[in-house]
Amino acid sequence: MEGCFLRFYLHENQRSHGRLTWEWLLEQANKLGIRGGTAFHAMGGFGHHHHLMEDHFFELAGKSAVEVEFVVTRDESASLLALLHREKVRVFYAHIPARFGVVNPDGDDPLENGKTCGGTPTH
Repeated sequence: MEGCFLRFYLHENQRSHGRLTWEWLLEQANKLGIRGGTAFHAMGGFGHHHHLMEDHFFELAGKSAVEVEFVVTRDESASLLALLHREKVRVFYAHIPARFGVVNPDGDDPLENGKTCGGTPTH
């Protein structure tokens, strides 16, 4: 299938709608029917303020970055980004074209249908 790799970068303690943003984002994507998403805790990095952050046990608790990513169809990507816009959630993201699928899919796999996100057969 053709789609998108959608990755969000946020602070570990960033909150939206009374919850940690990374948790809220995963929950909302699940409600939209997106097949899966993952949140990763960063070991280190820097952002637009160019301040290097490294995970050193206690001293930076809550200040490190979390990366939340999804591999989605273009329609799913558009739905999730529209939701973030409507809900006024401020978050930096990367949107990268991707080809994805399942090796040896079973009959229950939604990707088994042989169609891309635009409805064109993959075979």
